[in-house]
This record gives sequence, C-alpha cells and structure tokens, in this order.
Amino acid sequence: MKKIILLLILTFGLSAKTITPNEVYSQVMLMSDEIHFLLKHYGIKHDHDGIIKRTHLTTRVKVRNSWQISYEILIKINILREVHGLVIIEPSNIPPVLNIKPELMFEQTQRILSELQIFKIREGIKSPKFKKQIYKNKTPTDVSKGLLHISKSFDELNGATFTSSFVFGEQMRIYDDITLILQDFRIKDKTIPKAKKTMAVSEDTFDECMNILEKIKQLQIAAGIDFVDFSEFKKGNETPSDVFTITQMIIAELQTIKAYLGIDSITPAATKYKTKEPSEVLQLASWNFRKLGLINSLSKGK
Repeated sequence: MKKIILLLILTFGLSAKTITPNEVYSQVMLMSDEIHFLLKHYGIKHDHDGIIKRTHLTTRVKVRNSWQISYEILIKINILREVHGLVIIEPSNIPPVLNIKPELMFEQTQRILSELQIFKIREGIKSPKFKKQIYKNKTPTDVSKGLLHISKSFDELNGATFTSSFVFGEQMRIYDDITLILQDFRIKDKTIPKAKKTMAVSEDTFDECMNILEKIKQLQIAAGIDFVDFSEFKKGNETPSDVFTITQMIIAELQTIKAYLGIDSITPAATKYKTKEPSEVLQLASWNFRKLGLINSLSKGK
C-alpha cells in the first residue's frame, strides 16, 4: 500500500503544470517593467503613445504568433548585446506543430527575462525586483500586443531598428520553408526571380508579405487548419522593422503547413547579410509568393 501511495504522489507531483495565457501575460508585463527600467536607466525618451498606436490589435491571433514575436525580441536582445560588446547567442526554435501550447510560450518569456537579468549583471546595473501581477481573462492576442510593444521599445533601447539586411535573412528562411514544402509535394520549381524594382520601399515588401499570408490562409482553410486574419497588421508607411514582424507571421503560419504535411524540419536561424537593399528584399519576397503559388492544395493525395 505504501508503494502505491508513493507512486501516486510521484505521478501527480511530477505532472506538468498547465499554463494559461493569464500567466504568460504576467511574464510579459514583467518584461515590460524590465525594458522600461532600462530605457529610464539610459535616459532614453520613450514614445509610449506612438508605440501603442503601432501595436494596436483586435484580431484574434494564435500562440504561434506570440512565439514568433518573442523570437523577434530575442534577436533584438542580441543587437543590444552587440551594442554593449557582449557575445551574441542565437535564439532557439522548435519543430513544426499545428498549435503551440501556452507552456512553451511561458518558457520563451522566461528565457527573455533571464537574458535581461544577465545583461544587467554584465553591465553592472542594479534594479528593483519587480512584482509579478495577477491577470484574468487574457488571450493570446493580449500577449502578442504586449510583446509587440516590448519589441518596439527595444528599437528605442538599441538606438536602431531592423535593417533591410535583417529582413532579407528572414525572407531566406521563408524561401527555405517553401522549398521544403515543394519538395514534399514533388513539385518541380521552375520559377525565377523577377527583375528588381529599383525604387522599392519597405511598404512594397510588406504588401507582398500580405499576399503570401493570404495564399497561406487559402491553403489552411482548404485543409481545415485554424487561420489568422493579418489585415490589421497593415498600418501604412511600414518600416523594415514592421516588415520583419510580418515575416515572422509568415514563418509561424508556414509551420502549420509543415506540421500538417508531417515535415518535422526546424526552420534554421537566419544567415546574416550586409548591405541588402529594399529592392532585393522585395525581389525575394515576390519570388517566395510565386513559389508558394505552385501549391494548389494540401491534399494528402499529392
């Protein structure tokens, strides 16, 4: 009997804790406290109202979208480390799944908080211990809004936003994912890049990214995969940083297609590029759109 009781204690004691969006949001608010403390520490003016306007969301996003925004933040933490002469550490990624669990999102926020603590220790910065608040009725959309605000705040802290070279690297990650999907379908890809649009701007690439997301949504609907309406992400006058964010949404949505098809390949970290221009980024995004257009459906009878 004692052995049975001990086994029950171990079984229930070791069972994983269920994480809710409320708990993830609490972590995000701790991250917000940390980033705003650092902005104040360095005497950096914070455009709170402007960021709120740029990150306003009402559309229902998924946990996978929050994950990709947190990935974006980890890249910006690397920029912060570089600015202060610290070694960068590539953020980790996960295999494709149809739905990321809040538990994994909680782990990701904990990584970011840990990275911020490490940065403060390395820089000799003493800060108060921020109190964790309890929230109710929070959703993945609330989490994403908070993360977007933090990501924009990092631009202020770093004194720089993503460049076209950063965005080009993310478009190459999209290119690699689409290539894997085409190979899974045994589709011969004879597409080639179009000529560069010499006067291209970031907004042009953003619009092409929205076309890619629309095509992905059509495939998801036909396959019965939960989709997201990203139209609200379109604000106008998009910057390379805005384009970077929308590329992360593309990567998040492509993971559902890879998971549906049973492709378990992890999207690798981006290769670093230099001196890439908006025209080159647009050229690659347009190529990705045409490559994706070769897929008519996700039917298992491919």
